[in-house]
Amino acid sequence: MKTEMTRRTFLQKSSLVVAAAVCSSEICLLNISPARGQTGGTFKPHAFVEIAADDTVTVWLGQTNLGQGTHTGISMVVAEELDADWKNVQAKMALAAEPFKNPYWNAQLTGGSTSIRHRWDMLRSAGAAARQMLLEAAARQWDMGAEKCSTEKGRVIHPDGRSLRYGQLVAAAARLPVPENPPLKKPKDYRIIGSARDRLDIPDKVAGRTKYGIDMAVPGMCIAVVARRPRFGAVPESYDAQAAKGVKGVVEVLPMADKIAVCAETTYAAIQGRAKLNIKWSEGTDPQLDNTKLEKLFAEHLQKPGAVAQSTGDASKALAGADVTLEGSYAFPYLAHAALEPINCTAHVEKDCCRIWVPTQGQTAAQLSAAAITGLPIEKIDLMTTPAGGGFGLRGETDPVADAVTISKALNRPVKVMWTREDDFANDYFRPGSVSRVEAGLDEQGHITGWSQKVAAPSILSRIMPQHVKEGIDSTSVQGISDMVYTIAKRQVEYVMMELPIPVGFWRSVGYSTTTYMVETFMDELAGAAGKDPVEFRLAHLEKDSRPYRTLKLLAEKSGWGDRPVQGRTRGIALGSCFGSSAGHVAEISVDRQSGRVTVHKLICAVDCGPAVYPDAIVAQMEGAAVMALSTAFNEKVHFSGGGVKTANYGTYPLLTMSAVPEVEVHIADSIHTIGGIGEPGVPTVAPAVANAIFTTTGIMLRELPFNLDMLRQAGS
Repeated sequence: MKTEMTRRTFLQKSSLVVAAAVCSSEICLLNISPARGQTGGTFKPHAFVEIAADDTVTVWLGQTNLGQGTHTGISMVVAEELDADWKNVQAKMALAAEPFKNPYWNAQLTGGSTSIRHRWDMLRSAGAAARQMLLEAAARQWDMGAEKCSTEKGRVIHPDGRSLRYGQLVAAAARLPVPENPPLKKPKDYRIIGSARDRLDIPDKVAGRTKYGIDMAVPGMCIAVVARRPRFGAVPESYDAQAAKGVKGVVEVLPMADKIAVCAETTYAAIQGRAKLNIKWSEGTDPQLDNTKLEKLFAEHLQKPGAVAQSTGDASKALAGADVTLEGSYAFPYLAHAALEPINCTAHVEKDCCRIWVPTQGQTAAQLSAAAITGLPIEKIDLMTTPAGGGFGLRGETDPVADAVTISKALNRPVKVMWTREDDFANDYFRPGSVSRVEAGLDEQGHITGWSQKVAAPSILSRIMPQHVKEGIDSTSVQGISDMVYTIAKRQVEYVMMELPIPVGFWRSVGYSTTTYMVETFMDELAGAAGKDPVEFRLAHLEKDSRPYRTLKLLAEKSGWGDRPVQGRTRGIALGSCFGSSAGHVAEISVDRQSGRVTVHKLICAVDCGPAVYPDAIVAQMEGAAVMALSTAFNEKVHFSGGGVKTANYGTYPLLTMSAVPEVEVHIADSIHTIGGIGEPGVPTVAPAVANAIFTTTGIMLRELPFNLDMLRQAGS
């Protein structure tokens, strides 16, 4: 399978996607910015760029709008190299298509903080090629060399000061060949990249014009809710279809292997009909599975021999000869994605095509699922990606697409599948629970001589990408340890794969959300044992002038690490690198020793993501990541009982409230490094920064999440 797309191939295929993107006005009106009227022809040099005669620049997008600001950021990159007038730039979501696939993964998806970093050169080249063609078109009209002309804010400028608008040149430019290697701007010449810009999607969202997946309405559509297993592995043994059909508005009851769909004219009727099914379910895989049994299983697996994920030097010998050794054990719960927009998908299967409207992070996977169900070729699966009310990895799963397509095919009408909040919690692909044990040694100078760690956790990749599980190692379970930012010559990392019936999947920052916590809290304990300042201790174990090193220096400077905090408060620090970027946090907290209550007053963040394309979105992502990470640190844990999920709604899965959100201060590095991601790197270092601050003031290291504040309360009593 080809995993990369060359610039030539990209440009050759671009005309196809533009044709697809405008094939259905009903679908294409679901874009995030209001379209201006177009007069005359348009100039469409490739997939991402279209310029109209009225000067409107449309940036066509294949990345899902999950609220992360990527649509504006991508548009800024294209507009920069195009030298467009920003007020004429709009962003539209295109139908899923080949040119929008991730050039490294050969699939169209939004995840791994790759939306810009995996397309950085491609996006710049797209804008630069269009600009070069417009220059050439104007130069020919003026009968002179293109090198004598310049561009600025959507115009080509003649040496004598005359100019032509881009819109005046679209017809002539469209007749020119697309240059393969157009010259790109130097960063010193950027005027859009790195600047403050209003997000393109905000006006429609504020005005209520944005159509999310949950808002979809297609003529003739019915609503379907699906009765899913209450226990892992359970299947329906009997049910009362007639009782469900007796509910006013219910039009059909459709058995679907291990679940049953109820279709109705309204969501309410469908839910009421489902409640009347009176399904008798089989016992399932393990009807005794609950929190207590899971805790025992994790502990047992941690005692088993692990597959070696990394071995550098003789860690055992280093530990045996260390002047001081420390040990620590960690435990982390399963987490739900808990996105605010419930899971949904609308589909209409017809004889020769299938249309899907869905807030998905995995367009290619969704198309392949629909193609398998309908028997249609993938090019006949028109998939429109709607804006999504959060995702965090779960919307890459294809379950709602498969259900909607299956039901639509059976009923021969459009169908919108809706999940309730209870459906969402019970049928999530959770962040895996995990446990770990770590031991490290220090020499007389307080330098780490060896590090040994074992992790026991279920495997995400075994289900999603089994070809990437090598010799029993799921890399996502040990990332952040095997690739830790610190230079430790003798290190041993082991992994014990657990096979449990609980489905697991990608969750924001994946394995780093737990492994960074282990590493960073243990680094503070080691610093304490060495009698070193936590920042100086970390710097001594970092490659000088590396991205993490520079990030930590910036964080220490901006947080005033060497200064005394406000009376009654303490600080903690944590550093990490993932998804091409480095980030760190300093948490300023206070602890009420009698009640055990911890108040996070302020978080200071430093991030090095390479070129800062859209600073406002970077700040917003760091702020959102801080809130999400604090919520998991203090509140979030999925509970299990009776062979299934006990957690049913936000009442038993409390999210952080506004009153608990601290001040968040974000500092973006003036980077010398390559472009990195931004959606994921803000999560991993928040919780350990808070834990380290608690450790500083109480001497108690909290080694499990969510925080067990009873330990602080008991210590203070």
